[in-house]
Amino acid sequence: MVSLKDRLTEILINNKLITPEHLAQALKVQTQKGGKLSDIIVELKFIKENELISTISEGLGLPLIDLKRFKIDTEIAKIIPVDIARHYQIIPISKLGDTITLAMADPLNIFAIDHVQALTGFKINPIISSVADINQTIELSYPDTSKGIIDDLVKEMTTSSIELIKEDKEVAPSDQELDRISHEAPVIKVVNMMLEESIKKKASDILVEPFEKKLRVRFRIDGMLREQKAPPKNMHASVVSRIKVIAELDIAEHRLPQDGRFKVKILNREVDFRVSILPSSFGEKVALRILDKSQANLDIKKLGFSEYPIEVLSKVSALPHGMILVCGPTGSGKTTTLYAVLKSVDSPDKNIVSVEDPVEFQLEGINQVTAKPEIGLSFAAALRSILRQDPDIIMIGEIRDYETVDIAIKSALTGHLVLSTLHTTTAAGAVVRLVNMGVEPYLINSSLVCVLAQRLVRKICTFCKESYVLKDDIALSLKIDLQKTGKLQFFKGRGCPHCFNSGYSGRTVICEVLQLSAKIREMILINSQEHFIKQQARLEGMKTLREDGLDAALKGLTTIEEVLRVTTPDE
Repeated sequence: MVSLKDRLTEILINNKLITPEHLAQALKVQTQKGGKLSDIIVELKFIKENELISTISEGLGLPLIDLKRFKIDTEIAKIIPVDIARHYQIIPISKLGDTITLAMADPLNIFAIDHVQALTGFKINPIISSVADINQTIELSYPDTSKGIIDDLVKEMTTSSIELIKEDKEVAPSDQELDRISHEAPVIKVVNMMLEESIKKKASDILVEPFEKKLRVRFRIDGMLREQKAPPKNMHASVVSRIKVIAELDIAEHRLPQDGRFKVKILNREVDFRVSILPSSFGEKVALRILDKSQANLDIKKLGFSEYPIEVLSKVSALPHGMILVCGPTGSGKTTTLYAVLKSVDSPDKNIVSVEDPVEFQLEGINQVTAKPEIGLSFAAALRSILRQDPDIIMIGEIRDYETVDIAIKSALTGHLVLSTLHTTTAAGAVVRLVNMGVEPYLINSSLVCVLAQRLVRKICTFCKESYVLKDDIALSLKIDLQKTGKLQFFKGRGCPHCFNSGYSGRTVICEVLQLSAKIREMILINSQEHFIKQQARLEGMKTLREDGLDAALKGLTTIEEVLRVTTPDE
């Protein structure tokens, strides 16, 4: 009898897929530990399993089958008892006349073929498949056996102090059934109502989250998540499928994340929705980002900035070249600020190009490019192409790596005005971040003209606004000198139906603006620390985020609690 070991050795050496040294090492391991030579070669990572199986298939002249794509008839599987199938790692996949086709991990195991022939009376036609595929198919093709074993184990546990809790698993409808349901009136109505309600409440995001016993729907309103009425849990699959249908996603894919977008007309206006679907423990979670152009205020004078930041932004955005950075955490309105700056400088004699991931709002008169890293169109790659388009002003959605910042700075030095965002908490921190990313201090000095750090704070509801006098101990903790200012009057919202009893309605911006003066440029050259740069900027008139927030609270725009929520004492 020719063993698979001998034939395998011959095939691998002839095809030059393994060196004699590696083969000798594998044979030594087999002698010491036992086991199949093919398994040992794969474990030692001398060759990948799929390459090994393919090589054996070609060498023996036997077909190779991918059992994951092959549906096995359970009646044919029953031709061979499950214990025999597991022992020899075989599975019958088809029957024609007096011959059965047998998928085998070891097609030269004559003992297995003789045993099956004697047991069944059929002739055997062997083909090759991987061990993992065969074992998985055996489990799927003999379900009753595994169920019987589990039931026996449960019976043995009855005298134990441990109680087995059987979970009520919902029966998931088929993909065809989901497709049909997603086009029916009830689920369409539920999804439409959810979208319409989010627009009425001026939400920025919708989250649809499945849990074990319920479905949760939350809207992000003024930056805060608020739970809403949700459909029953048994509607989860059909709601997700409906969203996939309108976003033109694959409704049959439930294991991988998916992203898409769609546009609908709600309340007589067009609204864009960005869709992200993520598989979770109890089903697919859906996040919808609402991009409502009618709610987007791109007038820089109406965003809520105080006079000084508007004056600085107007001055630096009129410069012929240089780099302007807007900093802050996710959801702090950085992109909106950049859009407003672009709109303020847009004119027929300027060529403005942006690269974003993704494009949030389509701006008329501005050429917007969506970065697609998965196909090689990264920020850096897009920027290189943009520079060949003769731009005057370039907007970069976000500086994430050295390659992007390197091109951005070189663009600013070669006569372009560059606007971008950076994830730092303070304006002075942006300078230090650039140095940490590998940018030389002299390049920062030559290119950077202004850094703006910002946060969004909720505005007090005008319908339930009321005043109060700040307590002395709170004023002391906020470093407010009552001897100079006297008793301070602040405001808060009592809560009413107009603001959903939150006391807040809408949001405004607070910020700090760092202009690079001669003194600050000197400090950058000698690699001064962040707090020293900030200290110098304050001496030159910069208001910190917290100071600007307290000014907004004094004007009655927001509350002290809200300012403390979005800033730290260092800011």
